[in-house]
Amino acid sequence: MKKLISKYKREFLTYLETPRGYSDLTIKSYDETITEALLLVEMVKEDEHLVFNLMPYRIKISHLNPKTISKKLSAIRTFAEYLNENGTKVVLKADNSVKVAKTLPKPISHKHILEALEHAEEEERLVVVLLYTLGLRISELASLKIDEISEQWTRVLGKGNKQRDIPLMHSTKVLLDGYLAKNSRVKFVFEKDGEKLSENSLRYIVNKVFKRVAIKATPHQLRHSYASALLNNNARISDVSELLGHSSMATTQIYTKLGSALKQQNYNKAHPLCMVDE
Repeated sequence: MKKLISKYKREFLTYLETPRGYSDLTIKSYDETITEALLLVEMVKEDEHLVFNLMPYRIKISHLNPKTISKKLSAIRTFAEYLNENGTKVVLKADNSVKVAKTLPKPISHKHILEALEHAEEEERLVVVLLYTLGLRISELASLKIDEISEQWTRVLGKGNKQRDIPLMHSTKVLLDGYLAKNSRVKFVFEKDGEKLSENSLRYIVNKVFKRVAIKATPHQLRHSYASALLNNNARISDVSELLGHSSMATTQIYTKLGSALKQQNYNKAHPLCMVDE
C-alpha cells in the first residue's frame, strides 16, 4: 500500500508545481514532510477508504515548536485532500490542529507590485490590479461577473453569499474595458471555454507574475496590501472592514497592528538614539 501512496505522492508534487505554481523550496518541504510521515503513519483499509493514523508521526515530531508541527500537519492534510479529489478516499485520524500564535499578515510593498506589473502581460496585469485595487479574495475574483461592474463600483459576492460594493478606480476600469474589448466573455471577467477560470489558475498567474521579479507572492498578500494601504493612509477601520467583507471588525484590526509594527520599525531606523543603540 505504501508503494502506491508513494506513487501518488510523486503525482501530488507534480501537481504542486503545475498548475499550483509552488516554488521549488515549498515543493521540497512538502516532499520531505510527506516522505517522513509515510515512514510512520499507520495505514489501514476500511470499506471503501483508507485510514491514515497520524499519531505515531505526531509523537515523532512532538518536540518541535507548534508552528513547525502545524505546517507539517497542514502538508499532510493537503496531500490527503489531493488523494480524495483524485478518487482515493482517505480519512485522517489524530488530525486535531495545533494552536499557533497569530502572526501579522505580510503585504507586498507598493513598489514591488509596480515592479511586477511592469513585466506582466495584459491578463496577468488585470488579475493583479483587480486583487490589489479591490482587495478581493481569490474566490471572489474567480466569481467576478461582468454585469456586476459599473463605471465606478464593483459588486462582489463574498463569504456566506454576502454582497458588498467596492469603489472601482478609473485606471482599473480602463484596463478592464480594454481587456474585455479584446477577449469575448459570456459571464465572468476571467473565463476559459465558457466557464469561469479556476482559483488555482488565478493563483498560478499571480505566482508567475511576481516570480519574474524574484518575489514569492500569493493573491491573499495582495488583499493584505490593499487593507494595509488604506489604513496606513487614514481610512476608517469600519470602512475598510466593510470593503473587505469582514463579518467582524476584530478581523480587520490585525491590520492596525501591522501598521503599528511598521511604524515601530521606521522609528527604530530613523531616531538617532535608536541607531546609536544598534
